[in-house]
Amino acid sequence: MAKKQFKAESKRLLEMMINSIYSQKEVFLRELISNSSDAIDKIYYKALTDERYEFNKEHYFIKITADKENRTLTISDTGIGMTKEELETNLGTIAKSGSLAFKKETEIKDGHDIIGQFGVGFYAAFMVADVVTVISKALDSDEAYKWESKGADGYTIETVDKDTVGTEIILQIKENTEDESYDEFLEEYRLKSIIKKYSDFIRYPIKMDVTTSKLKEGSDSEYEQVTEEETINSMVPIWRKNKSELTDEDYEKFYNEKHYGFDKPLKHIHISVDGTIRYNAILYIPENIPFDYYSKEYEKGLELYSNGVLIMNKCADLLPDYFSFVKGLVDSEDLSLNISREILQQDRQLKLIAKNINKKIKSELQSMLKNDRETYEKFYNSFGRQLKFGVYSDFGSNKETLQDLLLFHSSKEDTLVTLDEYVARMPEEQKYIYYATGDSVERISKLPQTELVADKGYEILYFTEDIDEFAIKMIMSYKEKEFKSVSSSDLGFEPNEDEKSTEAEQNENKELFDYMKNTLDGKVKDVRISKRLKTHPVCLSTDGEISIEMEKVLNAMPDNQNIKADKVLEININHEVFHSLKNAFENDKTKLDLYTHLLYNQALLIEGLPIQDPVEFTNDICKIMV
Repeated sequence: MAKKQFKAESKRLLEMMINSIYSQKEVFLRELISNSSDAIDKIYYKALTDERYEFNKEHYFIKITADKENRTLTISDTGIGMTKEELETNLGTIAKSGSLAFKKETEIKDGHDIIGQFGVGFYAAFMVADVVTVISKALDSDEAYKWESKGADGYTIETVDKDTVGTEIILQIKENTEDESYDEFLEEYRLKSIIKKYSDFIRYPIKMDVTTSKLKEGSDSEYEQVTEEETINSMVPIWRKNKSELTDEDYEKFYNEKHYGFDKPLKHIHISVDGTIRYNAILYIPENIPFDYYSKEYEKGLELYSNGVLIMNKCADLLPDYFSFVKGLVDSEDLSLNISREILQQDRQLKLIAKNINKKIKSELQSMLKNDRETYEKFYNSFGRQLKFGVYSDFGSNKETLQDLLLFHSSKEDTLVTLDEYVARMPEEQKYIYYATGDSVERISKLPQTELVADKGYEILYFTEDIDEFAIKMIMSYKEKEFKSVSSSDLGFEPNEDEKSTEAEQNENKELFDYMKNTLDGKVKDVRISKRLKTHPVCLSTDGEISIEMEKVLNAMPDNQNIKADKVLEININHEVFHSLKNAFENDKTKLDLYTHLLYNQALLIEGLPIQDPVEFTNDICKIMV
C-alpha cells in the first residue's frame, strides 16, 4: 500500500499548525467533536432537501471511547461519512474544508449552521497522537475506507469493512514525556471535563461509557463497579431558549453552573439579535465584588461561543474596562474564525456585538437606577469605583456614557444622590456643584471648609474615595454647571459688605500674614484671612488644579513624584485665636512662631495629612500649657 504525500507545501506547515496555532492541547477534542457535529448536520440538510432521506434525531450521536490498555481514544459519529475522494480531498490537503464547501453549496438557514470552515481543526489530533486513523463509510456508499497517518510524512488509504454510515477517528495517544503527560486524555474524568468545557452545547448527544459505584443488589454496604452509557453534554443552551420559557431560578442556576461567582446575581440580561449580525447573549451583573477584582490576576471578558462551541474563555474585546465586572457569554454563528477557532479576527462583527452589549449594559443599569434604587445601590457599593475609573481613564472619553450612573453622598440627604438629582434641586442663584473630599462622610461633615457653603444653604457632595476628585476633574461640568471644591480659594460667591471689609483687613494685617508665611518656610503658598470659616480658627485651602486630597493620592502611589498642592493657610479673624496672633506679633515673635506652627499642624490634622515632626508638635503643645 503506497504512502501518499499531503498536498501541502511542506512538512513545516503541519508542524506549525500542531505546535503553534493551538495554545492548549485539550482543544483537539473540541475540534474533532465539532467535525462530527458537522457530519450529522450534513445528513440533516440532506433530509430537508431530498425526500429520499429522513432525519430522526434519536439515531444521531457522537461517541467517545477511551482504551487505556491500548492507549487509544476513539471519536465516532453517525454522520454523513466520507467517500474515498472526500478523504483524499478533505484530509489529504491541509486547510481544505469539506464543511466550508458544503456550506457554500447550500442556502438553507433554519437555525442550524455548519461549525467547521477551515479544515485545520482535524490536524490538532496530532498534538496528542502518534498515529491518527480515520475509518469512514459515506451515505449511499457500499464501501468504507481507512485513512491513516503518522504526521507530516504522508498518509495511506485502503478499503475496510464497516457496517454503518459514519466516521470513527482513532487516536494512538502519545507516550508521556518529562514535560508532558498524555495519560490525561485517556482518563474518564478529564475527557468529561473537556467535553463540558468546550462542547456542552453541541446539539447532538455526546456519549461515553462511564464507570460508577453502585450498591450490589440485595446488599446494604457492598458496592460494585458498573459501566453505563451516559450523555455528557447539555445540548440545548439556555440562551437559545425563549425568555418566556425561563424563570429567574433558571438564570441563577446557570450562573452557578458556569461558576461565574459564589453570590446571587443582581441582574440578568438575555439578548437575542437576528439582524445584520446574529448573536445570543446572557449577561450577569454580580452582587459582590470578586476578591481579586482590583488585582492583575483578574481577567475581564465574556465566554465566546460560535454555534454553541466554546472559542474563548475570556474574550476581553467584548467588554470595556469600566464594565469589566459583567459576567456571561456571547454565542454567534457570524463571527469570522481564522484558521483555528482560537484566533479571532478583530473584525466588524465582533466590534458591532461589543458596541451593542455596551449599550445594553448601560441601559439595564439606568433602568435599575430608576426603577429599583435599592438594588442599584447594592451594585454601586460593589462596582461604583470601577465606573469612576471608567470616567477618569482614556482622558475622559467615556464620561458621557457613565456620568449619569454615578452616585455620591450628600450633605442634605442621608443617602446617595445622582448628579442629575443634585442639579435639579440647586437654587437658581447657585453657580457651581460644590463638593468636599475626605476619608468618610462623618469626617467631611466636620471640615471647617464646608461652613460657608452650608451656611448659604447649598448642598455639598461628599467624595469619600480617592478616585472621586480625579473623575470629576475629567467631567469638568454637568448640565453646564462646573464643579467647585469647598477648599477652593475662590468659591464663586458674589462679594457682600462683609467680604469687602475682609479685603481691607487682609491689607491691614499684611505684615502679620507675611511673617507667618515666612515662618512656615515654603510649606504654604500664602496666609490669608478666611472668607469661609465661621466657628473654626484655621483651615487649609488650595490654589490651582491639584487639591490636598489629590496630593495624598498621588503621593501614595509607587512612583511617588512628591507632587504638592499649593496650600493656603486661612485664618478666622473673628476667632479669639486671631487676637492672640496679633498680640504676639506686636510683643513676642517667639510666641508667634510657636502659634504659627501649631495652627499649621492643626490644619494638617484636620485634612488628614501627616505632621512632619510629631515630637516637635507635642513639645509645642507642652510649651503652651506651661
